[in-house]
Amino acid sequence: MARILCLDYGGKRTGIAVTDPLQIIATGLTTVDTKDLYTFLADYFKQEPVELIIIGEPLNLDDSPTHATPLVLKAIEQLAKKFPLIPIQKVDERYSSKNAVRAMVEMGMKKKDRRNKKTIDQIAATIILQEYLTHRS
Repeated sequence: MARILCLDYGGKRTGIAVTDPLQIIATGLTTVDTKDLYTFLADYFKQEPVELIIIGEPLNLDDSPTHATPLVLKAIEQLAKKFPLIPIQKVDERYSSKNAVRAMVEMGMKKKDRRNKKTIDQIAATIILQEYLTHRS
């Protein structure tokens, strides 16, 4: 089976998580500078089969778009152009960063380490992907 890849897309950084080949467990892969995202993904797709890209969609509590929603929608267009054979699915990412920080506290990470935005983005992508896996079955 191919993996599912998840993006917590941001203007500066993008957190990336993937499933195992059996699509049971989500694992943080890395965080890349968004300007390098498409190069990173092209290299990754050469090494690993990916059947679906999940991308977090930023929404307000009332389901209206946030200031970041247009940025994510533009990224989806770019992903579809650059990787036309891989379907892309938006999922609600509300609270993913807050949940990532909470998870870091629960894991006992030091305060200094919890300030690392790259770590937060990677954990947020992992949480988004794990929630997707949980709700799809």
